[in-house]
Amino acid sequence: MNYDIKDIKLAKEGALRIEWANQNMPVLNRIKKRFSKEKPLKGIRLGACLHVTTESASLMETLKAGGATVFLCASNPLSTQDDVAASLVKNDKIPVFAIKGEDNKTYYKHLNSVLDMKPHYTMDDGADLVSTLHTDRSELIHLVRGGTEETTTGIIRLKSMAADGVLKYPIIAVNDAKTKHFFDNRYGTGQSTMDGIIRATNRLIAGASFVVCGYGWCGRGLAMRARGMGANVIITEIDPLASLEAVMEGFTVMPIRKAAKIGNFFCTVTGNINVIRKDHFAIMKDGAIICNSGHFNVELDIEGLKSISKSTKTIREFVQEYVLNNGKRINLLGEGRLINLAAAEGHPASVMDMSFANQALSIEHMVTSKMSLENDVYPVPEQIDMAIAKEKLASMEISIDKLTAEQKKYLASWTMGT
Repeated sequence: MNYDIKDIKLAKEGALRIEWANQNMPVLNRIKKRFSKEKPLKGIRLGACLHVTTESASLMETLKAGGATVFLCASNPLSTQDDVAASLVKNDKIPVFAIKGEDNKTYYKHLNSVLDMKPHYTMDDGADLVSTLHTDRSELIHLVRGGTEETTTGIIRLKSMAADGVLKYPIIAVNDAKTKHFFDNRYGTGQSTMDGIIRATNRLIAGASFVVCGYGWCGRGLAMRARGMGANVIITEIDPLASLEAVMEGFTVMPIRKAAKIGNFFCTVTGNINVIRKDHFAIMKDGAIICNSGHFNVELDIEGLKSISKSTKTIREFVQEYVLNNGKRINLLGEGRLINLAAAEGHPASVMDMSFANQALSIEHMVTSKMSLENDVYPVPEQIDMAIAKEKLASMEISIDKLTAEQKKYLASWTMGT
């Protein structure tokens, strides 16, 4: 079996951590049990580009239980948990191509290693696998029948490809499922980002000015957690409606240029490029801490930061101190990569349970559905979304009401009124 990981000897530790995560993924476990019996994915090859974590390991095991031949590479150079990669290779016989801290050349080598397996379906997180397939490995596209995408950044890229008429196969936007972005992006990113920042810095959040760039679902979650820990939270946005909502939630909203002068912590969660730029770094306070929890490190103008710095050093694990030409120090966390995965362990298993249940069921839907899909980006079918919500409630031993026959009739009528 072909693979490329740090150390196969880490497998025992990785297996224990996967077992721990599985205890909080009841929905995915139920799907795995059904997949083991029905084998709905039998005969397909699936190339996955995801964060190689305990939770994604559970997803890979579920897909394999369903009959798929699975190959996995990392969707971010710093997100791989090396012991998990080792366990997947040794214990599950799943080829993994991922090493924490891999350089850019190795990152793309690993993407191509997955594509070398000639997948029928892709499962992406950020759309790098799809992009590479469409550019450097286009000779393989005729083999691909469909795919899924996990995150906001990837959806943006894929919708752009579809709009330009260059997307060559249909994609289901798992990120847009309600049981994904309402929970994963808000509660998962909110908690895990704060976890990463605190692990990297060991700094007190209470009383600090905490700047959140972007008030989408990830920004909402992060702002909520920062305020809960006592921070004075500032939101920067370009969307009038999101800005208004932030104001109504009691946050201070201002442009990044103004926020740059007063913030102690800065975290970008926008999915866009150069959100915090060279001119913003230049006016920050001495000792400001900057990080990113959007998918790619391009949200921070790191080259611009380097250009106005006279020296740099690693002052603490995951903390790179830049001394600017004006003498001020700016601390960059996790090389600008996803701080919740670079310095911490990513989202808790219980929230990834719903996200990866969406992945598993969306792939099953594409494989078994008789529908003919155009080369476009599609939402997760509503019946899948609702089924996952019901399963999650059931696993939490929570029951809810049902409409009576009278209520159903009332909601379907336009004559009953008052």
